[in-house]
Amino acid sequence: MTARILLVEDDERLAGLTAEYLSRNDFEVSIEGRGDTAEQRILAEQPDLVILDIMLPGKDGFAVCRAVRPAYRGVILMLTARDEDFDQILGLEMGADDYIAKPVQPRVLLARIKALLRRMPGSGETSATSAEEKVFGHFRISQATRTTTLAGHPIDLTTAEFDLLWLLASHAGNVLSRDDLLQELRGIGFDGLDRSIDARISRLRKKLNDDPDNPTRIKTVRGKGYLFSKHDWN
Repeated sequence: MTARILLVEDDERLAGLTAEYLSRNDFEVSIEGRGDTAEQRILAEQPDLVILDIMLPGKDGFAVCRAVRPAYRGVILMLTARDEDFDQILGLEMGADDYIAKPVQPRVLLARIKALLRRMPGSGETSATSAEEKVFGHFRISQATRTTTLAGHPIDLTTAEFDLLWLLASHAGNVLSRDDLLQELRGIGFDGLDRSIDARISRLRKKLNDDPDNPTRIKTVRGKGYLFSKHDWN
């Protein structure tokens, strides 16, 4: 089925050119120029993916993302005007699945969209290991259904959070560097500045009831990376 994209961008010329390019690549694209009305459309239409600019009339992209995230199950890709840590981390904290800095090359945007949609349930492009389920004490994560529970209670995760948690759990007991994680999840290496992994780890710890000051479930190994514990899940 053709994936439906809602492009939230107030620059009419840029929005038109982007929508035209994506339409030529077999996506169904709608355009919305205001943040406040975008929020209503996202919840009502439930598109497969939202491309969400930050600077919008009516309501900024951060506020829109935060408002729709609890009831919107699709992917949110935020467009940041500057390649700065603040924009990136705040967007992820609000529940965005990924971000990309403007100006962006159309081919780069297309590749990022395809990568995000491949991880969505029902995409038909999951790997041969997608039926696997991993259990650690009271913690359970299923790639087949893309669900996670702790002590029987479901954990609400964004697409990007689930992908990171699955990757960590798949290498339980082993340290994964930021470079390892970024290469696997986004196809890019760690440049020493990207804080997206750290932001997602922080969000995951909160959702997994892991002590942020002394985490035992997702541990920080100083100078090396992160380690998903095989224990401490009871």
